[in-house]
Amino acid sequence: MTRTRTIRPRRPLLAGTTAVAAMAVTAGLVAATAEPAKAATGPKLSLIAATTSITLTSWKEEPGVYLDLGTYLTAEGRPLELKVTRKSYKDPVTITQTVYEGGKAKAKVLPKGTVKDFSGLRDFAEITVTDKAGKKVLSRSEDFCPNNASGRVRPDAPATSKYPESCPTNPFTLGSVWGVEKGWAANTYAGSYTDPAMLAAGTYTAKVRVAKKYRDLFGIADKPATVKVTVRERSYEDEQSATGPASRSSASGEHAGHGAAHPAPTAHTGHGPGHAPTPAQAAAPVTSGAGPSYNVGHGPLKAAPPALPWALKKQQAARSMRVGDTGGQTDGSRKAPALQPLSKRPAGKPSVPDVPKPDLRSLPAYGIVVSDGEKDIPGKDHLAFSANVWNAGPAQLVVDGFRTPGKAKMDAYQYFYDAKGKQVGYTPTGTMEWDPRPGHMHWHFTDFASYRLLKADKKEAVRSGKEAFCLANTDAVDYTVKNANWHPFNTDLATACGEENSISVREVLDVGSGDTYSQDLPGQSFDITEVPNGTYYIQVLANPEKRLKETNVDNNSALRKIVLGGKPGKRTVTVPAHDLVNEN
Repeated sequence: MTRTRTIRPRRPLLAGTTAVAAMAVTAGLVAATAEPAKAATGPKLSLIAATTSITLTSWKEEPGVYLDLGTYLTAEGRPLELKVTRKSYKDPVTITQTVYEGGKAKAKVLPKGTVKDFSGLRDFAEITVTDKAGKKVLSRSEDFCPNNASGRVRPDAPATSKYPESCPTNPFTLGSVWGVEKGWAANTYAGSYTDPAMLAAGTYTAKVRVAKKYRDLFGIADKPATVKVTVRERSYEDEQSATGPASRSSASGEHAGHGAAHPAPTAHTGHGPGHAPTPAQAAAPVTSGAGPSYNVGHGPLKAAPPALPWALKKQQAARSMRVGDTGGQTDGSRKAPALQPLSKRPAGKPSVPDVPKPDLRSLPAYGIVVSDGEKDIPGKDHLAFSANVWNAGPAQLVVDGFRTPGKAKMDAYQYFYDAKGKQVGYTPTGTMEWDPRPGHMHWHFTDFASYRLLKADKKEAVRSGKEAFCLANTDAVDYTVKNANWHPFNTDLATACGEENSISVREVLDVGSGDTYSQDLPGQSFDITEVPNGTYYIQVLANPEKRLKETNVDNNSALRKIVLGGKPGKRTVTVPAHDLVNEN
């Protein structure tokens, strides 16, 4: 069963590192708005353009261009750091800025309404486009994720940014951290959160400015960035002729870095060589987050601008690549270093020491739709959904599997570490099994979570057959919890789940991150063919057998209310809002 990621995460399409160092020399930095002498201070922010001119492509088959104009927000003096949280799903999303007073960090509460969700600062950038005659042909506002594609603007800036690589899209995100590192710049392009601009082939002038409320809030000068834009028109056929069959057959299949969950969120597996999407272009096509799809992706996002049209990419991928979580191909956010297990199974007496442990929690189900089992089981109705189990910490969940030569299953062990990161104990915690089915091809840790459809009286009606998983950090659920790791390693399956000939495997769920599975295929989704209409609850249950050692097992269950209706073959599902979370 193909595993479809939802998430990671991620504003996946803009994460990664973009070369912007060349703009450092000309970047004009603006002092923050004057404040009392003892007032807390923040960064010096400025809007700059990486280039004075840019060429954008409009495809004849899919008219419109995406306005990735190369404008960036730079931070100097101190980083721009924002923390976005909600106490519960009954509370609105709030935002604070980290400022400094007497050299010490403190939280400055920003005005209500600055944010409504975790996708970024609303209506941050104002864009106007005029034609050669000076006539205005477009005017729009776009949101801004400070974790967008970024890079250093001067050589002495910090070598790496401490901030996450995307803004979360999971509807049940609880906390996020956004930031522009000092000496760095973040792309203001809104990516999958914007629509293409309907501009005919020709030349234009685009002007980008920061909205007044943000200029006042952060002390940004009113200095618009101006970019000359050339729109060229091309066709799929032209591109196919240019690439040729020889080029298509040599595709590497590796993704450009997208960022973690959000994330992350990826595009189709396999891109034609020489046409791999840039970080700003590689996002998931339209998906409910639950429906069966060739297009593995993170979350219910619109398609981002591709380097090539999706239709052409699909043709290339079909000819040159296999779909699934095989070596070198991922359905997560980015290619990450593999996490290495211990070389030998643990020796000595197992023990569960008194040290910090993970806290596994379930999110309510989302992306809930009625499907027909991919049309391969006539007369059947299935209820598909996305489910996430995350780790609230304060410690990682670390599980190693060890294989006895010749045996099909691995023995799994959970490891424990002290405050200094030293391994101080382990305990057996079940097994790992190899899943040879297309789209899987990796090791699953058994009994990590289970999914049940409960009746109105909370008694079980149907249970999902999916209970074995490969753990990966697909979604940034709450990066404000203690010990949250803003840069988890295993964000995709190809780097976390081993090979068929592996002697051992390590799977990790980092603090602050969650692992989303889309239950969209028969055996995963609920068969509701014979289930009467009425009110039900989807239960997401973490650690159902309590084999994993946690700080708390009383918060492992989450319920999402639904109402089933319709007739056989045309079943419907109504999903009421979950407190203030309304996906509709």
